Amino acid sequence: MGKKRSRKFRGYRRHGHGMKGRRGKGLRGGKGMAGLCKHRFIWMVKYRPDHWGRHGFTSHHPRREVRAISIKKMHEMLPIWLENGYARREGDIVVVDLGAAGYQKLLGSGRVTTKLKVIVEDASERAVEKITAAGGEVEMHGRADTA
Repeated sequence: MGKKRSRKFRGYRRHGHGMKGRRGKGLRGGKGMAGLCKHRFIWMVKYRPDHWGRHGFTSHHPRREVRAISIKKMHEMLPIWLENGYARREGDIVVVDLGAAGYQKLLGSGRVTTKLKVIVEDASERAVEKITAAGGEVEMHGRADTA
């Protein structure tokens, strides 16, 4: 059987642990993040390099998210909207209220196959051109135009 470590250090008082080594939490160097600018500086540089300072930009004018829909997607949704009341037929024209359906902008990708009257806050130039070329119209309301 080998020697116990405690036997090895008989007569050495602190058994190789220094002045404060066996004094409870004495060798910790502080609690939590204590000493990051002093005795734990190298640790901070190595493992938490972004700990101090500001990072990134702060927007003081947050933009409101605009929900947009294309002409193609609008045509796919027309049968559902006719059932739910977001769209209605007036003769040969289909009137679509995109604001009631939860959209703020109409985009121009897709083809117009029916006469449409679209009520929306905003629309792209291509969307307006395509709908008017097919014999319909775009009614924009709530748009802040600056002249």
